Amino acid sequence: MAPYTILLTGANSGLGFSTCCRLMDEFLSTRPASQTLHLLFTTRSPSKSEDTLTRLTAHLDRTIASVYGSEAKTASIRQMQKARVKIESEEADLCDLASVKRLAGRVRGRGQKVDCLICNAGIGGWEGLHWGQAMWGVCTDIFEATTFPWYKRGMVGRRVKWDGAEKGGKGDEKDVSGEEEPVLGETFTANVFGHYMLVHWLTEVLVRREGEGSRVVWVSSIEAFDKFFDVEDLQGLKVGWSYESSKRLTDLLVLTSEEPSTRRYVEEFFSFENGGKESPKMRVEGEGVLIETEEKVKPKMYVSHPGVCVTSISGIHWLLVYLNIAALYMVRWLGSPWHPISSYIAAVSTVWIALADTETLAKLEGEEGKGKWGAATDRMGGERVVRTEVDGWGWGGKPGETTDGVWRLEARKGKNRVHTKEEREEFEVKGAQVWKAMETLRKDWERRLQDS
Repeated sequence: MAPYTILLTGANSGLGFSTCCRLMDEFLSTRPASQTLHLLFTTRSPSKSEDTLTRLTAHLDRTIASVYGSEAKTASIRQMQKARVKIESEEADLCDLASVKRLAGRVRGRGQKVDCLICNAGIGGWEGLHWGQAMWGVCTDIFEATTFPWYKRGMVGRRVKWDGAEKGGKGDEKDVSGEEEPVLGETFTANVFGHYMLVHWLTEVLVRREGEGSRVVWVSSIEAFDKFFDVEDLQGLKVGWSYESSKRLTDLLVLTSEEPSTRRYVEEFFSFENGGKESPKMRVEGEGVLIETEEKVKPKMYVSHPGVCVTSISGIHWLLVYLNIAALYMVRWLGSPWHPISSYIAAVSTVWIALADTETLAKLEGEEGKGKWGAATDRMGGERVVRTEVDGWGWGGKPGETTDGVWRLEARKGKNRVHTKEEREEFEVKGAQVWKAMETLRKDWERRLQDS
C-alpha cells in the first residue's frame, strides 16, 4: 500500500511544527498498522530543515516510547512503529516564486501522489503594537482585545524584492528578460499567492480518479473579517492590516471554490499540460478498438483556523509573550472557546481535516455546506473542531443559519447575527472577483517564470 503523503509548508516553528507533531501522533494512533505516513515539510533554509527534522524525529521517538515504553522487550515493536513514519524536508521561500516553482518540480519528480497539501507558512506583517490602545482594550474588553487585537501596528506597502535585494523597498525591479516586474505584496505572497502558485504547480500530483480524492488545507485566521479586505487592493498594500486581508482572501477563495460562478477559474487553476485527463487507454470490444479517456477529479479545498495560540509570528518581546499567555488563560477560563493557546492544541482542526475520511468530510460539507473549521476549547483546554462563522457566509453558506453554541460557533460572542441571502450573494460575487484576479496574476507570473 502506498504511503499517505502530506506536504506542509512552514514547519520549523510554532503552528507548523506542532501540526507536524500532531499529524504523526494521530496517524499512529488512528490508522491500521499496515498504513504508513510520508510527512514532507518545508522550511526556508537547509539549517532550519536539519534542525526541524531532528526535533520531529525526537518527538516521534517520545510518542512511541510513551505508548510502548523504553524496555528492551519492546524494541522491535517500537522500531516497527517508527518505520511507519517517513519524515523528509524540502526548502522553499514562499516569497520567491522561482523557489516555489523549483519545490513543485522536485515534488513532482519524486513520482508519487500528494494526498494532502497544508498551506501553513506565513508572516504577520506587523512591526509592533499601539500600546495605549492595547492597555485600554485589555482593561475595558479583555475578550475582544485578546481575540481580535485591533491595536497591532502593521507595515504598509511592504513588497517582495527579487534577485537578492532586501524586502520592503520601493525601487523598480526587472525580471530576467529586463521587463519591469509587477508589485507583489510581501504578506500577500507569503500567506496566499506563494501557496496559490504551489497548489497549481502540484496539480499533476494532487488530482485523482473518481472516489480517491486529495485535499488542500489552507490555514486561515479567526480575524479574517470582511472589513479588512478590499477587492481593489487585493494584495493589501494600502493598509496596515495586510495579514487580516490575506486571511479574508483565503476564506473567499476556499469557500467559493465549488460555486458555479467560480467554476471557470477553478478549472483553469487545477489544469495542467494534459488538460486534466489521463493518457488515453485502449480497450478491445468486438472487432474494434475503443479509446477511453478517464476524467480526473480535482482536489478538494478546505479552510481551517487555529483560534488564538502563541507562536513566533507575533514578534513581540519575550516578557510580553508571558504576560500575553496569562491574559489568554484568563479569557479561556472566563469562557472563550477561541483560546487553545498551545499550538499543539490549535493544530487540531488542520490535522482533523488532513486525516479524516474522505467520506466523512464529503458528508459534513455536503449536508451543512462548505465551512471554516476552527480549533476550539473548553475552560480546561479540552479541544474540539467546530464550524466557525464567516462574515457574509455564515457557517455553511446557507442564509438564515444561526449559532447553536456547540457545533456552529459565532466568531464574536454574543452578536447572534443572522446572515441574509443578500450577504451570501455578495460573498459569492466577491469570491468570483478574487478568483478572476488571482488567475490573471498567476498566468502573468507563469509567463515570467517559464524559463526558471
